[in-house]
Amino acid sequence: MSEALQARHFGRVLYAYRYEHRPVITQAALARWLNMTQAQISRLERGAKPPSDLDKLGTWALILHIPESLLWFRLPGRETPASATSARVGFGWFGGRRAPSLNTGASAPLSVDSIRETTATFRGLDNRFGGGHARAMLGAYLADEVAPAMHDHRPGNVQVEFVSAVAELNQLAGWMAYDVGDMLSGRRHLQQALQMCQRVGDHALSAEMLAGMSHQAAHARDGAGSVGLARAARETAADTGLAALESETAVMEAHGLALVRDKRGSVAALRDAEDAFGRVDQVEHPPWLSYYDAAYLAAKMAHCMRELGELRAAERFARRSLEMSAGYDRGKLFNIALLASILADLREIEEACAVGRDALHLGRKLQSARTRLYLQDFAKRLHRHRTMPVVAELGDELAALGISFGAAPTA
Repeated sequence: MSEALQARHFGRVLYAYRYEHRPVITQAALARWLNMTQAQISRLERGAKPPSDLDKLGTWALILHIPESLLWFRLPGRETPASATSARVGFGWFGGRRAPSLNTGASAPLSVDSIRETTATFRGLDNRFGGGHARAMLGAYLADEVAPAMHDHRPGNVQVEFVSAVAELNQLAGWMAYDVGDMLSGRRHLQQALQMCQRVGDHALSAEMLAGMSHQAAHARDGAGSVGLARAARETAADTGLAALESETAVMEAHGLALVRDKRGSVAALRDAEDAFGRVDQVEHPPWLSYYDAAYLAAKMAHCMRELGELRAAERFARRSLEMSAGYDRGKLFNIALLASILADLREIEEACAVGRDALHLGRKLQSARTRLYLQDFAKRLHRHRTMPVVAELGDELAALGISFGAAPTA
């Protein structure tokens, strides 16, 4: 392995990686993890010219848990230990001025509990008002208070818990960035969080980060990338004992497979997700997985069924997704808009407009680019019916939010 790394040839690294394990990892198994074919792995291993696409190299290294210190290139998003610099640059809401600092009111070292309570507060604001509501303040907290604290020495177990808590906070920063349309910062935060989790051996949270990266890839309609990340998440989640995490990672794979039109594979993954969810103990959820419930699973199933052209099944799941817990206003808008879009595809226009109007009312208070994408997708699906009076009336309300029937397709 050392010789392969020194040669700076990732194909040779893959070969050495397989043979350093006992039993030896097959090319087919490795290909499944990396969302490639066995033939592609074989070509990489035998190729005289090393692969040079740094995005791919970085993704492969993350999935295989190869530390950056052993590589000849930097993993994505490693500007600073706690992403302080990238967070501040990425947030840039105040024309280059320093973002407002979150005053904790004390100079004592940050504790695990204080970070997790702060994360819970920001997560609640994010769910209710969208990622744009408190993103700048979270960026300042990461840069001004968390980043310096990463250098403090702590006993072994406390250090592990501290790094995992910081990873959760970076995860939330990534979701906020993603929610306002800053996909690059969103991906970097999740990659940084994944590296932290891998460094301290937190496999459950590592799987959650990979699942989040798969979700973001699916949102960008990168089906192949979504599948590869979801499969890595499933492998990582398999031994954690968290059935909810196993269910989540399986449904993420199903969504990616639906995007690449693999109906059989998608349905099989959905079945796995449903089976795992049937084993969920409602008290087993760690706080960072509390959002994953029957309504969330139903919404993902509705997305899959819609991608596969099974609109009646999609409608049933979308209706189930509305049975969600309070406090998730943005998620509620997503699910309502999803149902409205499916009804529009089914040409049930009267109900589609009524349901869509409910989504519009929620959207007025949210600072979220994703809500606009859901509403724009709904408007696009109504385009062919725009001469109907009920649609024309709704069109005026959509226009007030800057959404038109004629815009390009989105999600």
